[in-house]
Amino acid sequence: MGENSLTNVVSAKLPTKYGNFALRLFSDQNGREIIKAIIKEPLNLNQPVLVRLHSECFTGDVLGSLRCDCGEQLANALEAINASTGVVLYLPQEGRGIGLVNKLKAYNLQDEGYDTVQANEQLGFAPDLRHYDSASVALALLGIKEVNLLTNNPDKIEQLIANGINVTARTPLIVGKNETNEKYFQAKKDKMGHLL
Repeated sequence: MGENSLTNVVSAKLPTKYGNFALRLFSDQNGREIIKAIIKEPLNLNQPVLVRLHSECFTGDVLGSLRCDCGEQLANALEAINASTGVVLYLPQEGRGIGLVNKLKAYNLQDEGYDTVQANEQLGFAPDLRHYDSASVALALLGIKEVNLLTNNPDKIEQLIANGINVTARTPLIVGKNETNEKYFQAKKDKMGHLL
């Protein structure tokens, strides 16, 4: 995806319980909203910018689901970025790219004993369908070339580097485990290589 394939549609100030941010929306050439950039300004582009690539998670981010760590990761990222400066890119990649309908089907399979990876595979999907080329374009449009990435996922690091973004550091996102998500964490660590 080339740099001209995303357009900055609108920006607005956004006071939140985490702090004051700017919300910038990027759309593709068809006018669809695809990336939301939550920015703590001013960005210092002379040093690596603290960045979180966060995949949309209705169940975790909105409902506070105990099945995943998404909502807690988003909250921790917003708090960390508010403490200094940085960006959360909120990406339309529900269910690691399989969408909400299929994610709920995967939940049903998990209730039958499958882990998160096995459930995706039972539905005919790879464990993770996400790509970060658009995120790399959005970062470039924001003038960001070097990042300190808030992540436990080495694939995000590899994909950003492959798309021309220099990842100079990784800051882990430590969140709480519970009885409901223990198997989820184990599968992410053992089968997906997450640094947990």
